[in-house]
Amino acid sequence: MRILGLDYGSRTVGVAVSDPLGITAQPLEIVRRKSENKLRQTLARIEELAKEYQAEMFVLGLPKNMNNTLGERADKSLEFKDMLERRTGLPVVMWDERLTTVAANRAMMEGGVRRENRGQYVDALAAALILQGYLDSLGTKETAAQNEE
Repeated sequence: MRILGLDYGSRTVGVAVSDPLGITAQPLEIVRRKSENKLRQTLARIEELAKEYQAEMFVLGLPKNMNNTLGERADKSLEFKDMLERRTGLPVVMWDERLTTVAANRAMMEGGVRRENRGQYVDALAAALILQGYLDSLGTKETAAQNEE
């Protein structure tokens, strides 16, 4: 079962995909738009990717504040979730994305990616971190269930 991970931003959506076994997440692409409210083409591209990779669900980053409250960006992400579910008919799981962009930038710095080039990759890498966090949580639940038996 493949899952698409999404990092929703004001002008971009980073997209990542899981392997067929749902163990690892890989950055896929960044869907760009000219303005924040022009979502029709963005949704159409994400729908194409879901069909191409035979995704069965989405994991969408939920940008919480550091004190665990929801702000304006979180509200926009929840609106995007509703639009995505209506358009694709696939379930969307919201996943806490705090500090994923920071982690993505740090990973690129450590990997030697030049500062001026990081913007090309950061959103897709953040989407992969969001998706990987979700996938890891599934493995943790399975391990806990096995330990209880």
